[in-house]
Amino acid sequence: MKDRNTLYIAGITLVATLGGLLFGYDTAVISGAEKSVQAYLITPLGLGSLAHGATISSALIGCIIGGMLSGILSLKLGRKRAMMLAGILFFISALGSGYPEFLFFQKGEPTMGLLYMFNFYRIIGGIGVGLASAIVPMYIGEIAPADIRGRLVSINQFAIIFGMLVVYFVNYFIAQGKSIEYINDIGWRWMFISEALPAGIFAVLLFFVPETPRYLAMTNRDGKALEILTKINGIQQAKLIMTDIKKSVDAASEKLFAFGKVVIIIGILLSVFQQFVGINVALYYAPRIFESMGAAKDSSMLQTVVMGLINVIFTVVAIMTVDKYGRKILLMIGSIGMAIGMFAIGGLAFMKVIGISTLIFIIIYTASFMMSWGPICWVLISEIFPNKIRGRAIAIAVAAQWTANYFISSTYPAMMEFSGGLTYSFYGLMSLVSFFFVWKMVPETKGKTLEEMEKLWKK
Repeated sequence: MKDRNTLYIAGITLVATLGGLLFGYDTAVISGAEKSVQAYLITPLGLGSLAHGATISSALIGCIIGGMLSGILSLKLGRKRAMMLAGILFFISALGSGYPEFLFFQKGEPTMGLLYMFNFYRIIGGIGVGLASAIVPMYIGEIAPADIRGRLVSINQFAIIFGMLVVYFVNYFIAQGKSIEYINDIGWRWMFISEALPAGIFAVLLFFVPETPRYLAMTNRDGKALEILTKINGIQQAKLIMTDIKKSVDAASEKLFAFGKVVIIIGILLSVFQQFVGINVALYYAPRIFESMGAAKDSSMLQTVVMGLINVIFTVVAIMTVDKYGRKILLMIGSIGMAIGMFAIGGLAFMKVIGISTLIFIIIYTASFMMSWGPICWVLISEIFPNKIRGRAIAIAVAAQWTANYFISSTYPAMMEFSGGLTYSFYGLMSLVSFFFVWKMVPETKGKTLEEMEKLWKK
């Protein structure tokens, strides 16, 4: 497209995907800090594995709330200002989680009140994650030209994984060569506080990006919408896109099920399967999983960094292929790879075999997820819903995703106490079921404009 302003599109996308980086950073920072939080807050209070699981997963309560609020806030505030709010929440959470004693409690004296305060700050960050997880893909999807939309929304998943990789390095360097006493007293605090820097940068840079043309058209600011479309696509293409947008938003607000229940159900199931395959167990509890395989503490942190690099590499595979081969085929290949990885890990756990073979199958599993369900679930959620119901439908799908995430992550410690083999086999079974779900129910959306989604569901 000769009139397309590629540099402008890239700049907008990169600023928005800082929200994805913070999403990844905030959700993975706990992997390096969870054992210290257990030692500092859980064990001294005489609490067990359920309290531990609930505390480590508490940010997910905020993610559910943020996901549910994203539809209202993206409509009332707009996509841009809702992302700004997420940036502010990330900043507050980073400082509060690192020093939950602020104002009300004494350092070094764990109490139930301090535990609640720590969870409160983690929930604040979770609301930021919930907002970012829904609105960043929506924002990019509404800005991006149709033929590269899959690639641009997938870059957000790259940013999520890159954020996780960055925090794995940060956690590793904070912990490297330090005593357990230092990590349990000071180190874990710096892990959380380190997030404040990218959160502040994200909130500031958002002042320099535009609102999405589709939101502007929905709020009767057609002139501004056309101006931004022209900057992105050139005047001729912008006029054509604007005509389609106006047709699709003129009826303003349709009822949620105006295009049938199937599209909403597909959005919810995409979200639920993305979590029920067990990926966040691997991300949140990575160092502990490697330690259970016999790795030393420093070694387990390093193996987590290696896994983060694998995640980045295979997310790039998805970015390079999603607009070429389509969404469905990559999801189905990923489901098969994840099933092989998890069933193998479950079998090895039953046989009590730990070592390099387990690590290989963890890498097969995570690589399969990162080149498929990781980015492409977000691509589909950002594009399958018609304009008139997109904000509300994405909010429902994202809230379902974080609810499923909370369920899987908080039950993991107790499930592992019962049977490691059965736990991983369950995730393998969910991977297999996800294959048949995509095969039978999910439509291919490659190359279609957001306005064409309406025609697809009307059929």
